[in-house]
Amino acid sequence: MVMKSSVEDEDVGWGLGVPEKMRNNANWVDVTHEFKGACKELNLGELLHDKLFGLFEAMSAIEMMDPKMDAGMIGNQVNRKVLNFEQTVGFIVRDLSLPELIGIMDTCFCCLITWLEGHSLAQTVFTCLYVHNPDLIEDPALKAFTLGILKVCDIAREKVNKAAVFEEEDFQAMTYGFKMANNVTDLRVTGMLKDVEDELQRKVKVHHQQCLALFSRIKFTRLLLTALIAFTKKETSSVSEAQKLMQQAADLLPALRSSIEHGIQSQNDTTKGDHPIMMGFEPLVNQRLLPPTFPRYAKIIKREEMVNYFSKLIDRIKTVCEVINTTNLHGILDFFCEFSEQSPCVLSRSLLQTTFLIDNKKVFGTQPMQDMIKDALRYFVILNINIILFPNNGVKQPWTVSLQPFCSLIQIHGHNRARQRDKLGHILEEFATLQDEAEKVDAALHSLLMKLEPQRQHLACLGTWVLYHNLRIMIQYLLSGFELELYSMHEYYYIYWYLSEFLYAWLMSTLSRADSSQMAEERLLEEQQKGRSSKKTKKKKKARPLSREITMSQAYQNMCAGMYKTMIALDMDGKVRKPQFELDSEQVRYEHRFAPFNSVVTPPPVHYVQFKEMSDLKKYSPPPQSADLYMAASKHFQQAKLILENVPSPDPEVNRILKVAKPNIVVMKLLAGGHKKETKVLPEFDFSTHKYFPVVKII
Repeated sequence: MVMKSSVEDEDVGWGLGVPEKMRNNANWVDVTHEFKGACKELNLGELLHDKLFGLFEAMSAIEMMDPKMDAGMIGNQVNRKVLNFEQTVGFIVRDLSLPELIGIMDTCFCCLITWLEGHSLAQTVFTCLYVHNPDLIEDPALKAFTLGILKVCDIAREKVNKAAVFEEEDFQAMTYGFKMANNVTDLRVTGMLKDVEDELQRKVKVHHQQCLALFSRIKFTRLLLTALIAFTKKETSSVSEAQKLMQQAADLLPALRSSIEHGIQSQNDTTKGDHPIMMGFEPLVNQRLLPPTFPRYAKIIKREEMVNYFSKLIDRIKTVCEVINTTNLHGILDFFCEFSEQSPCVLSRSLLQTTFLIDNKKVFGTQPMQDMIKDALRYFVILNINIILFPNNGVKQPWTVSLQPFCSLIQIHGHNRARQRDKLGHILEEFATLQDEAEKVDAALHSLLMKLEPQRQHLACLGTWVLYHNLRIMIQYLLSGFELELYSMHEYYYIYWYLSEFLYAWLMSTLSRADSSQMAEERLLEEQQKGRSSKKTKKKKKARPLSREITMSQAYQNMCAGMYKTMIALDMDGKVRKPQFELDSEQVRYEHRFAPFNSVVTPPPVHYVQFKEMSDLKKYSPPPQSADLYMAASKHFQQAKLILENVPSPDPEVNRILKVAKPNIVVMKLLAGGHKKETKVLPEFDFSTHKYFPVVKII
């Protein structure tokens, strides 16, 4: 229905009710028939809209009064009045029983964790009415606890904001105007918690189990808060202190787990939906504070899960503390990558970022980032950094140019796994610029060295170093697609081809070049020392720093090559489901997958036409059949197995790859022998053992 009115537009109010003069002068006309007729004139995919209300506005608009979209309507669904702190529990501020205190604290812990998992404070921690105004609480244990929780939230929020490695799905920092106990110092709160601990220890003899349960929760809160406070200090020693505190907190978890039943339990009430009812909690108290967008449903985790979460959080924080034992850039990057693979929470990711790089780009607050980059250059190419000084030729010093890209790269590893991949694609542009600068430095250094030491050759050391990092980023970008389940089965073959035939080939070449450079420098140093000293010295076999990485790259390359040939053979046997391309094609998908590589000059991107030419089996005479490819794949898996079995002191990653390679060797040999060749049942790819390389299962 549409209303025609003689009232001027500017006289019409935007109130919820219809103005009186509009009601009197309205002339209602039914335009349903005309409207539907006009709709028929629109073709499929066409949309008619006002210039001020397009698709973007439609996505963020809400339908008012719809309980599924309008957050304000949820409060209207309950059959009672939603009360605030003073109205509800303002009188229950002292003489709380031990079970009540335990239950309130456990629920608060659950709310804290739910907040750390990406929900808003208004829907989690601040559903506890006691934290709205701790000053009114007279019970010393509850008052100290609520202040402790607020301080934990405040420091966590500060750390996450400072690290800036979160997205809207990870964390919500908005406090909705609530006080975060800023009128009380951190030291005062920890002191209050300690006083309550001491008091409870004296009471343990009377009410043993319940007092012990409350004592454990108060002490856990104090240890967690003190550990977070330690992370705010700039001294490296404070990180070690935090690690000890986390170990003490871990020792309390069994007591927390075993005493959950001592607290009062929440009950479900249909008047509040499926939100649990707890003394001192009101799930809808902040409903009006939520933004007028589609509200995210916050399901508070259960108490049993709370203890498990704290256990994992403590382990992650203890791992974060170990970063101070890593001193070189390559080790730091590996540490960040390995830590990120665990999909850690936003708090532990942020603590790692702020622990490593403190204000003014200082590593652990002491060493300038530039010095770490210099050391990394020395480590990789064994270069006399002191000679790279170009005051007059306009070439920038390499560590100055590379400072920002490497800081950005480390920060990227702090984001969640899905966002990391997107950001890795963009940072390749920065590294392309860095590579250009490195080549200029190499050229200038070459001319300088030719004057100083004509017998030595400068083999593009800096360019090799930047290329190495470029390749690592490109490889990580492609491999993460398997972890995030972005690729369809029919895409596997060109992803694995790009990795095995191109990126890993380049990486091994780069590493070999750096390794040769290191060996040459060492030989030169030995010759110089021989000339200076006539004494005979025993030759010690020096460990080659890059040898392990070269070995692992060979194993990865063989695994990728094995998977590539497996996919080609399966396709020949008609065991790969392919889509019916209508609006796109394989070329479109290929170019989309490798689009970020277009900004990189070295290595040059392989375009689809080149890929088809390079991977064309018809160039072989005779062209290989599926059985030949299965056998070739089996040999690649076998080679990877042999390489990894000879790795000294294998880490979990080596063992995971071996668990994939061994069954795949057997499966490939069976397929090569014609096993189940006639069946058209598609194979299964099991990524549960390793996130990049699946175990192939023929059903």
